Amino acid sequence: MRVAPPPRRCRIYLIRHPRPAAAEGLCYGASELDLAEDAAACAALLKRELPPKLPLFSSPMRRCRLLAQHLHPQPAYDARLREMHFGAWEMRPWNDLPRDQLDAWAAAPLDYVPPGGESVAALRARVADFIAERSRDLHGDYAVVAHAGVMKIFAAVCQQLEPAEWFKLQFEFGRMAVMEYPEAGV
Repeated sequence: MRVAPPPRRCRIYLIRHPRPAAAEGLCYGASELDLAEDAAACAALLKRELPPKLPLFSSPMRRCRLLAQHLHPQPAYDARLREMHFGAWEMRPWNDLPRDQLDAWAAAPLDYVPPGGESVAALRARVADFIAERSRDLHGDYAVVAHAGVMKIFAAVCQQLEPAEWFKLQFEFGRMAVMEYPEAGV
């Protein structure tokens, strides 16, 4: 009897954008922001750890795009990699948000929709769609420049984590984390 080898696992090099030019404690989610750190300097450090010639995908948001342009000659931008949209909460200090709305979000963190925004479940659906598409269409390792929320979803999908686990994950600005995910059809 011949035993099939386990599926090849591709490596996903997840890179969080550099620190944005935003006040500490500000809810900025899908808002466009400039960087407080130099994207070229950040890219120079990351390139030491990043295998050469990897396909690179990026959120189209400025804080990711600026880094992606220094990491790859032709990054591919995908709107599914944008950070969660917090609607009316955008560009407001977390401490100033209505307590009843924050409590409602805490009670149903996956499904609550901030006024005019999107839910974590919607964010998860679009990022999971991106991951599934890449698994089907792109065989081999790749890099992604994204946001902390998006990176948490990658971890949830790739490592099959429960929400209580992936909600707690932290990713540093301008740093890389490597995840593995099985390739489809290999």
